[in-house]
Amino acid sequence: MAHSLTPECTSHKLEYDSCFNSWFEGYLEPAVSASASPDERAKYSKAKAEEYESKCGKIWASYRECVQKAVKEKGLDDLLDQARKDNPLKEPPSPPADASHSSLSH
Repeated sequence: MAHSLTPECTSHKLEYDSCFNSWFEGYLEPAVSASASPDERAKYSKAKAEEYESKCGKIWASYRECVQKAVKEKGLDDLLDQARKDNPLKEPPSPPADASHSSLSH
């Protein structure tokens, strides 16, 4: 069992983890086949996003609110702001140079 930032948030985290894992399992099971049209894929993705929001959206919001409150109470918000200023994440990090050499290809 993974704990959250504070004990007060752990029950929210567990509830969200359970909801997300259940939704994600259902998302993967009927995965749209490679032969599906772009319109079919878009329709599937939209339906799954709506399903996530209806099932897990409020749970996520509650968990996020709890963590944000804990971050402020612990004084971590200033540290996070400083880290964002020092190292702004403007785009995803590039993979390491040797990442293209998979051990499977040897």
